[in-house]
Amino acid sequence: MKKAIDAGTVMVPCPVVLVSVGDKDKANIITLSWAANVCSKPPMIAIGVRPQRYSYELLRRTGDFVVNVPSRSLFKSAVICGTKSGRDIDKFKVCKLTPQPSLKVKSPGIAECPLNIECKIQQIVELGSHHLFIGEVQAATIDKEMLNAKGEPTASKMELFVFLPLTDEYWSLGDQMKS
Repeated sequence: MKKAIDAGTVMVPCPVVLVSVGDKDKANIITLSWAANVCSKPPMIAIGVRPQRYSYELLRRTGDFVVNVPSRSLFKSAVICGTKSGRDIDKFKVCKLTPQPSLKVKSPGIAECPLNIECKIQQIVELGSHHLFIGEVQAATIDKEMLNAKGEPTASKMELFVFLPLTDEYWSLGDQMKS
């Protein structure tokens, strides 16, 4: 038997990503869990951002962003970047994160994140509380330590974590399942 619950943000799990945006003069980081692959050819990622957020202004100005996938070791930084405003603090400095020059976009990546995905904004869709920024992937970089002997990414080495909006909790990913 099932019980009806609030039909709000119940999709679980959601990836935790640190989106960096800006340029050499002013860059910011925003933690998001409203992020997803939305197209494979061309590869595109969508992120949902509230217009009131400081990063929203930077996204519109720069026209690009970097999706940085953090490991568990960056959990506290992810919380800070999601709860503090870039209007008030320099999140790179406060979290001791290193801006990494990108290959194809103006916005910096985050050197401490094992995976960085550079995107150029193709479309902005105004949905309601959030606007959807659809970015075409321009380049991606991964830490060499995250690769196996064949040069392929190894998920277990990345130590990823997710957010569950249904319960307002973070969880680390567990073991691989095989069919």
